[in-house]
Amino acid sequence: MKLNVFVKQYEQKANLFVLCHCEKTPNEIEQLKSQAKIIVRMKRVTIVFATLMVIVSVLASEPKEKETAKPIELTRASFLEKVFDYEKNPEVWSYKGDKPAIVDFYADWCGPCRIVSPILTELAAEYGDEIYIYKINVDKEKELAGIFGARSIPMFLFIPMDQDPQIGMGALPKKSFKEVIDTFLLTKDNL
Repeated sequence: MKLNVFVKQYEQKANLFVLCHCEKTPNEIEQLKSQAKIIVRMKRVTIVFATLMVIVSVLASEPKEKETAKPIELTRASFLEKVFDYEKNPEVWSYKGDKPAIVDFYADWCGPCRIVSPILTELAAEYGDEIYIYKINVDKEKELAGIFGARSIPMFLFIPMDQDPQIGMGALPKKSFKEVIDTFLLTKDNL
């Protein structure tokens, strides 16, 4: 809006400038008018270009928000699809994922679960390309909680790619999670 007002005022000043030179011949006046129009167009282009440069510099200077992985909420159906289909093969563990995972059995009312939740979010961001972090609300998914015996929460199912899963209980500190991730899930050497 302000840009249009500025351009209109500039156009009016350019026309006044042309009209003030009355001693010019009509041909010269037309030539001056066309030059004034060119100047106005150049001003518009300059203003648009300057505006674009400001926008680009602002966007370039803003820190880009890193796309981070977040814990993934699982339902019974998505658990069967992404983790383990216990209906088809209840006797033998067969992980369906393409990278190791942690499954967090939690409840919204659980204090220790709320303490661990931001830690899992940080770990998901830190290890996003290497592991999945899943969450299962035991109040909504009672069948899954029963199958894995999640009577005390938070409870964690640590799922490596080529071994049987292991269960962890309680509000673990971030250091413990990192140790399990590095040594058990990703089998990295201790540094």
